[in-house]
Amino acid sequence: MLITEKKPGIRFASRMSDLGTETAFVVLAKARQLESQGRTVVHLEIGEPDFETPAHIVDEAVRALKGGATHYGPSPGIPEARQAIARYVSETRGVPVDMDRVVITPGAKPIMFYTILALVDEGDEVIYPNPGFPIYESVISFVGGRPVPIKLREENDFRLDVDELLDLVTDRTKLIIINSPQNPTGSILTAEDLRAVGRLAMERDIYVLADEIYSRIIYEGEHRSILHEVPDAMDNVILLDGMSKTFAMTGWRLGWGVMHPTLAAAVAKLQTNSNSCTATFSQMVIPPALFGPQEPVEAMRTEFQKRRDIIVDGLNSIDRISCRRPSGAFYVFPNVTRLGIESQVLADRLLQEGGVAALSGTAFGRFGEGYLRFSYANSITNIKLGLERIAEFVSKL
Repeated sequence: MLITEKKPGIRFASRMSDLGTETAFVVLAKARQLESQGRTVVHLEIGEPDFETPAHIVDEAVRALKGGATHYGPSPGIPEARQAIARYVSETRGVPVDMDRVVITPGAKPIMFYTILALVDEGDEVIYPNPGFPIYESVISFVGGRPVPIKLREENDFRLDVDELLDLVTDRTKLIIINSPQNPTGSILTAEDLRAVGRLAMERDIYVLADEIYSRIIYEGEHRSILHEVPDAMDNVILLDGMSKTFAMTGWRLGWGVMHPTLAAAVAKLQTNSNSCTATFSQMVIPPALFGPQEPVEAMRTEFQKRRDIIVDGLNSIDRISCRRPSGAFYVFPNVTRLGIESQVLADRLLQEGGVAALSGTAFGRFGEGYLRFSYANSITNIKLGLERIAEFVSKL
């Protein structure tokens, strides 16, 4: 006789209730379910370049694997890769960087997680952009910090307001997070914005996590980093970047942080305790990627710019929708308040009734109400099809 024992429900640690998620993957799963039922869906939800990783990078990875780069490496990263990143940051941000400031992680998200875990005590305040990448607020809450959102307003081109930032800073402020170019709005902080944040960090001894993962996907002018504008604030800045967006390498999981050497050692220790190290063979591609042929990067950026213009013009031609033209990344954040439907309900209906997968603006924080986010990391053909479906859906509301 088979006896099955009834097991009690799992009793999670209380901190798990503070851990959020990334809605893009939830919507992707819903879209895949519809496709399994025979529906066609235009995917404008996921923030992933639809290009192949450049061939010379793939070839280098194959050589590394065949050459035996299949074992553990140092927790901060292998020296040749860290040296390449230090040189790259020195050349692109205009500040001297040594490899002891560099930590390589499996993707850029661990830099967010480890930085907040290393710096933020229970009750410490962290100012972060809202709407903004949802993992910021999630991790702040998870470690017991107090998330303090700074509202990004459309009338200010979705940039933070410096005066409002000054008002939000208290004696408990430990960290300020900035993201430029920004997800989900595509906005870019000005040199004046960056100088104000950098000076504030130095005056109040506050750390700044500068998320610059989209630094190579910018359409007008050149990328400006907080390190360009306030190099003296370098010891207060944690620079986050990586390979995923620039080189179409999301699945490779390669990111890095550049920070004060003492903090870098602490972040490396957290990595030792969590995942030991980043895959050795994948790190071997970092030098040839950063200093090898850059034509694929420029070709991808040029194609994104074409797509940006098509989706912005298309959205602005649809009744009751308005959309600003983003300056970077590969997202648009149209205003849909005149449709008179809550953003989450609208996104759900657009998927179910219109066959277009998008994200509610509230997936990026409460100040995202009244907006949707579309990723134009898809072909022009699919973007145009998506626009047709959006227009048809809106016409029936």
